[in-house]
Amino acid sequence: MWQQMICVVLIAISPLIPSPSIDQPLTTPTVFVPGGDVSAADDASPAFTPNGETVYFMRGTDKGTVIVTSHRVDGGWSAPVAAPFSGQWRDGDPAMAPDGSFLVFASNRPALKDGPAIDAVRKGQRVVGQGMNLWRVDRQGNGWSEPVRLPDIVNTCTSTFAPSIAADHSIYYIGCAPDGVLRPLRTVYEKGQYQAPYVVAVGDKDAQIRDVAIAPDRSFMVFSIKHDPKQPYRLAISFHTADNWSEPQDLGDMVNGGTHSMGSQLGCDHRTLYFSSDRALPASLSTNANGDRMWKVSLAPWLARLGDRLVAVASSCVAG
Repeated sequence: MWQQMICVVLIAISPLIPSPSIDQPLTTPTVFVPGGDVSAADDASPAFTPNGETVYFMRGTDKGTVIVTSHRVDGGWSAPVAAPFSGQWRDGDPAMAPDGSFLVFASNRPALKDGPAIDAVRKGQRVVGQGMNLWRVDRQGNGWSEPVRLPDIVNTCTSTFAPSIAADHSIYYIGCAPDGVLRPLRTVYEKGQYQAPYVVAVGDKDAQIRDVAIAPDRSFMVFSIKHDPKQPYRLAISFHTADNWSEPQDLGDMVNGGTHSMGSQLGCDHRTLYFSSDRALPASLSTNANGDRMWKVSLAPWLARLGDRLVAVASSCVAG
């Protein structure tokens, strides 16, 4: 998602994989604009507290990206303000643990105290200050701890981003696989430590996958996928099976509008999908500002196959 916020390439949409055969009617995504300011473009990755009353998300600015937060007030959302742990560095991709006990995000902030911002290495060239590593803040009362960088075993390179957290506190994210290619990875949390990550095998070997949103019980995940650099990223869903992960199902043209669909996140009900796209706003919300905005859509037609295995919604969750 981060790379799409920095430079959006306008390309024509072409389906990657067949749309699913769904008997139930599909719903059209609706725009999600905390604070109601549709002129604020380049918003992405909304991460909700377990009760759905507070959301953290990434906002693009003329200086980079910052994590902002908004609270539900009288049926609406307050004007977003910078999160207490963000605002100095290029921060983004917040992900909330399902129990709300911690939040993980990507940042270029120095890996070492008083050091420089993290550089990126792209095609053998160093790009100053454009790197990304994963950081964690723990819930402390009504606030957060100081950010702590996840260990080198997780931050396998300077392009480590797009975390998503399961109920067992394992983290799915995009990072450098042993072959040096950016792939979806999973690190398990055991005895207070993150373990060496492994590649999440989903889709065929040529698939480029970004921005995995994992269900708390790991029964399904939604992600962006493409097979050719000239294709747009499209949203797809895959289910956990006895043989690992099912073949990705494209979420269809009704969901995949605009020139790309990125930044998958699940709401506190675990069945509302939030994502970012430059798709056209409704006429009633038209604005001259271009860029990505956040959208939401129900995954109910696809999750029906889980039946009794569908994770229950917490009674405290207010989705939407």
